[in-house]
Amino acid sequence: MAETVLRSASFSPKVKAYWLINLLIVSGLTIIGIPLLLISVPLMLFISSRMLKAMSAELTERKLVVKRGVFFKVEKSIPLEKITDVAMSQGPLMRAMGLYSLSFETAGQSGQGALVSMLGIEDAAGFREAILTQKDNYPIAGRADKAQPAQQQSELTELTESVKRIEKMLATLINNKS
Repeated sequence: MAETVLRSASFSPKVKAYWLINLLIVSGLTIIGIPLLLISVPLMLFISSRMLKAMSAELTERKLVVKRGVFFKVEKSIPLEKITDVAMSQGPLMRAMGLYSLSFETAGQSGQGALVSMLGIEDAAGFREAILTQKDNYPIAGRADKAQPAQQQSELTELTESVKRIEKMLATLINNKS
């Protein structure tokens, strides 16, 4: 059963420049990295386009599907009811370039930090809000049986009546012993 995609994330091409600047900073700070810039910069320019094309994030009615990877493809499906936090962060370089990073943390996840982090989503605030809104609406929209609340009320009424019968039987037993 294919789910309806409510929203797809698009990624800013500024992410490639961000990755390149990070490479230049890290390489410039190391003695070994400076001579390797002749190889690493063209390689980064070649791979960064492919990395950006391979990244995707889709919000469906019940889950968030995140894909990425050029050499090693990774696809993660995060059920909305498991998402505990969608953090939006921005470092100094990211702020200068107008980029945000969205981090998704889930219930039951081991260790610190985000389960999934996506850099450079265009309209990151809107995508974050769409996820949180769908997460809040999920218990209502995700029910297969719309009559479930009525069924729960019926079961609760039946359970209450059963407890009342048990109390009545106990009262009768106590009165007969006295």
